[in-house]
Amino acid sequence: MATTESVKAAEGGGAEVRQRSVRVVLLALMIAMLLAMLDNMIIGTAMPTIVGELGGLEHLSWVVTAYTLATAASTPIWGKLGDMYGRKGVFLTSIVVFLIGSVLSGMAQDMGQLIGFRAVQGLGAGGLMVGVMAIIGDLIPPRERGKYQGMMAGVMALAMIGGPLVGGSITDHWGWRWSFYINLPLGVVALAMVTAVLHLPRKERTAGTRIDFLGAALLTVGITTIVLVTTWGGTEYAWGSATIVGLAVTGLVALAAFLLVETRAADPIMPLHIFRSRNFTLMSVIGFLTGFVMFGAVLFLPLFQQSVQGASATNSGLLLLPMLLSMMVVSLISGRVTTNSGKYKIFPIIGTALMVAGLFLLAQMDTGTSRLTSGIYMAVLGAGMGFLMQITMLVAQNSVELKDMGVASSSTTLFRTLGSSFGVAIMGALFTSRVQDEMATRGGSGLTQQSAQLDAASLAKLPAALREAYQYAVASGTHSAFLVGSAVAVIGFVLAFFVKEVALRGTGPAPKPADGETAKVAETV
Repeated sequence: MATTESVKAAEGGGAEVRQRSVRVVLLALMIAMLLAMLDNMIIGTAMPTIVGELGGLEHLSWVVTAYTLATAASTPIWGKLGDMYGRKGVFLTSIVVFLIGSVLSGMAQDMGQLIGFRAVQGLGAGGLMVGVMAIIGDLIPPRERGKYQGMMAGVMALAMIGGPLVGGSITDHWGWRWSFYINLPLGVVALAMVTAVLHLPRKERTAGTRIDFLGAALLTVGITTIVLVTTWGGTEYAWGSATIVGLAVTGLVALAAFLLVETRAADPIMPLHIFRSRNFTLMSVIGFLTGFVMFGAVLFLPLFQQSVQGASATNSGLLLLPMLLSMMVVSLISGRVTTNSGKYKIFPIIGTALMVAGLFLLAQMDTGTSRLTSGIYMAVLGAGMGFLMQITMLVAQNSVELKDMGVASSSTTLFRTLGSSFGVAIMGALFTSRVQDEMATRGGSGLTQQSAQLDAASLAKLPAALREAYQYAVASGTHSAFLVGSAVAVIGFVLAFFVKEVALRGTGPAPKPADGETAKVAETV
């Protein structure tokens, strides 16, 4: 009996040591993830100061677009490289690329240099996001992964809330260049921790395998043109203009050629067989819809609260606190339940239902809506996203073999990124159109061309009648945007019912594969 108890105690102690080791690794990964997520939030606050020093106001949007394009286009490539050569080395490389881009951006002498260096940053950021997800997929069996979902949701909330505040403080006290240099200490810590504590099996490259350069090039062209269409359409160029139509056609041709190449490539950059899994395909689409809704909400909620409810732009991150806290708490709870029960199908259903309800409630806001009421509506939406943000990645990773963990993580991340681009473009176009129409109807035609860009300071200078007209127009535009978002979320709600409850790896004996789902037991690292 004593011997048995000693063995159990030793096993328990070993488990505790392994859990502590995993937590240290996760901390290092979260710091790296924070680098990519925090950057855009900080830079957004510093942009007015940057433009004031470097000039080039007409190219301002490219500072963000270059970063977004590079991130989206490089995401699938980083994922595949991790599968081929091992995740640790590829992940460390992405951190170094990101830090080089940060230093160069901080040293930029004109807007052209800044845009180019931001693209270098974006290349690294694509590897950071995919690397974190894929390494977690390697280290932690899906059933155990739920316990750590709250950490990832917490990093996202911290970036969205703290980014604008940190960016404003750094710009005011140290200068805008430190908005980029601040990445260095965080990056060095992440590099040191990942190098020291992350231990993964060394991968040997299979003889004869080659990087699918043609597939990578076609996918990059396709993604780039899609992002440009959604970024420029209705703003820089009319939707029916030759530029937008040409980009759209180019993108469709590139993606069609990409699909053809991938069916023939010996080692494709994005193996199409992963989409044979019903769950993987469903999670990719639901992830796309979640990105569509989330980034639209992040864009329009602060605008509504500043323009209609009179909130300060300085604390714009705090305006989203009800949504972000709700998302973090629900993500943590759903993760724990998934770990304890091994069940997850109910969460996409509940999450999409709450997302539909939250968006519909937000669409009812008007000039008389109080901050408390809008906060409750945001909490409902945040709860819905909390059920979805990590579950989509978890189920997608559980639906492929371990050798495809990188491309599964990168594909899911890519679909969410593309969803955010479409969401911002479509909801933004509806919002702007409705605001301009309402302003013209209510006698504010002089502001029609600029009405969607008024900040709080400019709004305060308007005559009372014109200010009220603008506030009504913003409320009307917000109504249209969120109503469309709610309709889009209904698609996700319907799709969620088709998710199959496939046993999560790490739950015991492996069941027989069904419907293309892999039941291969996860390796323990």
